[in-house]
Amino acid sequence: MSFGRDTENFCVLRVSASLWPKFLMKTPVLVFGDSLALLVTTLLGFITHDEVAISFLPRFLALFVPLVIAWFLLAPWFGLFRQEISSSLRQFWRTVFAMAFVAPFAVVMRSLVLNTAILPIFAVVLAATSAIGMLLWRGLYFLLKIRLC
Repeated sequence: MSFGRDTENFCVLRVSASLWPKFLMKTPVLVFGDSLALLVTTLLGFITHDEVAISFLPRFLALFVPLVIAWFLLAPWFGLFRQEISSSLRQFWRTVFAMAFVAPFAVVMRSLVLNTAILPIFAVVLAATSAIGMLLWRGLYFLLKIRLC
């Protein structure tokens, strides 16, 4: 693992691991931070609804796991792990746009796992809160990247 600058003057963390997809090798901090942001926003959602007992763990996982899977399937397609996009404030809209597709997928998967109705308003709220959490994390990442590079 080494730190350096690439040809476009972006600070990058170089990790050599042949088993990881390319976008993960260049952006382990973004991958970890995105996962943590989704975890925190999902937990906050459960806490605001007073669902913090261990008995809600299956319901939590039924939402969190599809949310994370959908995010990591779609985020690369929107270019969210490319250095030139994650380093530009003008490209932050991509995060919100990606979440508009991720959240409905997670809600449908949650409904299938829990055998419950698909609630469109839940998908909207999940998309909005997850996008806010992700924007906060990515904004922090952007500021730290500017500061460190």
